[in-house]
Amino acid sequence: MSRHEMVDVLIIGAGASGAAVAWSLTDTRMRILCLEQGDWVKSSDLPANGRDWEARRYTDFDIHPNRRARPADYPINEDNSVMKVANFNGVGGGTILWTAHFPRMHPSDFRVRSLDGVADDWPISYWDLEPYFEQNDRFIGVSGLPGDPGVPPRHPPMPPLPLGRTGTLYAKTMNRLGWHWWPSDSAIASTEYDGRAKCINLGHCTPGCAQGAKASADITYWPAALRAGVELRTQCRVREITLNAQGMANGAIYFDADGKEHFQPAEMVILACNGIGTPRLLLNSASARFPRGLANSSDLVGRNLMLHPWPQIRGHVEEELDGDRGPMNVIWSKEFYETDRARGFVRGYTMQFGRTTGLVNEAITSAAAGILPWGRDHHKTYRGLVNRRLIIGIACEDLPEEHNRVTLDPELKDSHGIPAPRIDYTISENTARMMEHGIARATEVLEAAGARNIYTSRTLLNSPGHLLGTCRMGNDPERSVVNAWGRSHDVRNLFIVDGSIWVTSGGVNPTSTIQALALYIADQMKRRLANLFDDD
Repeated sequence: MSRHEMVDVLIIGAGASGAAVAWSLTDTRMRILCLEQGDWVKSSDLPANGRDWEARRYTDFDIHPNRRARPADYPINEDNSVMKVANFNGVGGGTILWTAHFPRMHPSDFRVRSLDGVADDWPISYWDLEPYFEQNDRFIGVSGLPGDPGVPPRHPPMPPLPLGRTGTLYAKTMNRLGWHWWPSDSAIASTEYDGRAKCINLGHCTPGCAQGAKASADITYWPAALRAGVELRTQCRVREITLNAQGMANGAIYFDADGKEHFQPAEMVILACNGIGTPRLLLNSASARFPRGLANSSDLVGRNLMLHPWPQIRGHVEEELDGDRGPMNVIWSKEFYETDRARGFVRGYTMQFGRTTGLVNEAITSAAAGILPWGRDHHKTYRGLVNRRLIIGIACEDLPEEHNRVTLDPELKDSHGIPAPRIDYTISENTARMMEHGIARATEVLEAAGARNIYTSRTLLNSPGHLLGTCRMGNDPERSVVNAWGRSHDVRNLFIVDGSIWVTSGGVNPTSTIQALALYIADQMKRRLANLFDDD
């Protein structure tokens, strides 16, 4: 095993949180190294450059690693889960394949125990993160419209993306119903921003943005971090985090692209591997001192997995809409976000109003749903469907339950022989009632819009599969894995900055809050540099 020179900070994972924390710590002048198991993705290699983008969206750029199976991916046993895992292993992480929908958590999301008597309160508040939300919005470039009465004040640096035909239809329908709606905040440039070109509606955003308008971490935080001196090594798969005799993290063992084993020593370690990869690595780092897994004296590493069940409701209208020409999300509604116990559940959801996907997807899914027949009327019917689909997604809050968890599979391994993660996950009764309420309200919207062929997809709960909660933060070491600023209770120079530290999931896409948390933790570390590893 080769040994490298000591670094001050070792970050594992180069996605949304790893990139943000790396950039933020550069002003400390410490020597910072990031290990990423994937590689850079060239914009010229993204599916959006070719006519076969829909096929590649379900092969080498699928959001699900088990189907994608790129060399950087590791297998995941999902047999005992009703939802599937969505991630991407590479520089930029999941932001390569995200839709760049960019809502924030609400203040109530941090106080669910106090407000609703369920789950637990976070040890921090929305207002602790508010400056970092703003900083993040400015840095990566967010498009949006200030003044939404459903959320606290915010100040997107760019105007909102155009509503287009699809968004206008949704908005007029919501006005007739008297329900809240607002243009979506999007991490997509609506104007030229910080050297990046604006969105030109190349198509669906999930298979990557060849234009560079989408604020993936590889083109926002990483260039700035690298210019400031951070070192980023790609194709480096970490097997375990090691400890010294005093029980402090002293580095990591990893495999390079050739399968050669290395030891990288470090003064401190920061995990940014997402809500599946981080508990997997901690559990794989078990030792005599931590037989249940590193930093796992609470036995909570891997527990409380939250995935955001996400039913979709679809229908077709007579008029031609935008189709897949433009970013996926156009408006949101927070009408049913806050708790109203008369609905039969606590907490709530966001309705996300989207454009459709591509021509091939329309043909395949319509045929599967039985609304596109074979034979004489096939082409005529297809022409009446294409670019006329509406899709409403229900972003349901997923409450933490300890039996929903990540463990190590006893048999399945990745290409380096490292045990793969196993997912055990069921949807709670509260969330199931929430889903049905959201489906009913979205159906009302589509009916009011004049849609036909209204169809609810309860089987598409694998999209997006956000990965949250498996190394939760808290003040009590017996009820949490890290403290209120991301430091392990058990290992004082080990930090976590990704979605695994979430206490509750909210009913929104998580990336805005994940990055704000990473910036918050980095700032807390900088304020404590003189006594960073001391007892609290």
